[in-house]
Amino acid sequence: QVQLVESGGGLVQAGGSLRLSCAASAITFIINDMAWYRQAPGKQRELVAGISRGGSANYVESVKGRFIISRDNAKNTVYLQMNSLKPEDTAVYYCYADIVFVGRTWGQGTQVTVSS
Repeated sequence: QVQLVESGGGLVQAGGSLRLSCAASAITFIINDMAWYRQAPGKQRELVAGISRGGSANYVESVKGRFIISRDNAKNTVYLQMNSLKPEDTAVYYCYADIVFVGRTWGQGTQVTVSS
């Protein structure tokens, strides 16, 4: 069974930066799309950014120009560089991967808190 292990969350002041990482527990699997979702208290989980295996990325409008998603296929790892953070970015961030022969897989979530 393949697991996604996230790291990089924490507490940061508004205007600061954080970098999230998510690595699959096995590198022998091929991963198609990868993405970051987030869920704030009382709100539905939303897609923040997604990236195809070929590197095509898409972002939710509210993070365009501030967040950058990238991936390393050799390491089966996806990253989310978050700049100019705002209090409204506060949420639990979840990694997602579509793993060939395994299916849709989620990480355990990492808390990001942005103080004003």
